[in-house]
Amino acid sequence: MTRALMVTEHGDRSVLAVQDVDVVPPGPDEIQVQVAAIGVNFIDVYKRQGVYAGDTPFVLGEEAAGEVVAVGDGVADFAVGDRVAWGQSGGSAAELVNVKASVVVPVPDGLGLDIAAAAMLQGMTAHYLVNSTWPVQRDQVALVHAAAGGVGQLLVQMIGAKGADVIATAGSEDKLRIAHDLGAAHTINYREFEGEALAHEVRRVAGRGVDVVYDGVGETTFDASLASLRPRGMMVLFGGASGQVPPFDLQRLNSGGSLFVTRPTLRDYLLDRDELLWRAREVLGGLADGSLRLEIGASYPIDRAAAAYEALEGRRTTGKVILTP
Repeated sequence: MTRALMVTEHGDRSVLAVQDVDVVPPGPDEIQVQVAAIGVNFIDVYKRQGVYAGDTPFVLGEEAAGEVVAVGDGVADFAVGDRVAWGQSGGSAAELVNVKASVVVPVPDGLGLDIAAAAMLQGMTAHYLVNSTWPVQRDQVALVHAAAGGVGQLLVQMIGAKGADVIATAGSEDKLRIAHDLGAAHTINYREFEGEALAHEVRRVAGRGVDVVYDGVGETTFDASLASLRPRGMMVLFGGASGQVPPFDLQRLNSGGSLFVTRPTLRDYLLDRDELLWRAREVLGGLADGSLRLEIGASYPIDRAAAAYEALEGRRTTGKVILTP
């Protein structure tokens, strides 16, 4: 048996419950991991709410890190005692987890398992956004919303490392200070601007429209994000922390300057193991050698998971939130 964070039915945080569940030995091509830390992410919220369809009850969690305690038949890349992490395997919020070896990556020596667990989903998301969805180039200007959040902090750093400027938005002066310290060229408190006023402020500080917007906030920032773009700029909508964006008239892309909009997801940027290892090695390697920084803003025991998700959904967090089993 192992303790696991269950979603008993689709709904609000009250449907979360820590329960004992059976654990079987790892099957073919699986490893069994004693979990040290679990990442808290908005995809968990979407699955709990039923935005992403699935049957209940189920074990929550996509992302974790820990130590291998058993290996199944056919596993050649991992052995008992290895430190590993993953970011695309449902049912990860438990003390003991069986996970496909094909989605697991090694954790570099010297990197804490808590940091590894915190980095997988958000780190690889930031990586594909700036390297593949819109490959950022030197001297471009990028707008990053919620820049003090987990993905936001990594985006600011990765964009800056490519020689591009970042305009960062956040909802408090403390959060703006975090973005500035990570390298943002300009910061804007979006609570001081409503609707089109935010786009006007972005254009004012940039001196023109931005090349790309990375928007994980969604409904409340979408219109301003579109209005902030230069002709042929790209709106990258990778999340909906404030709510899902409703359908809109595609002619707005025409009138805005032949704009592009995409709604990417990480799984489509991890199409094979080589791509997974490339992204994970660059993210975890950067954290291990200090070229990337990642802040764990809060750590909660699994029994207080509802409080962790309340903080995340209320956008009261900076950096990454994790659970410990």
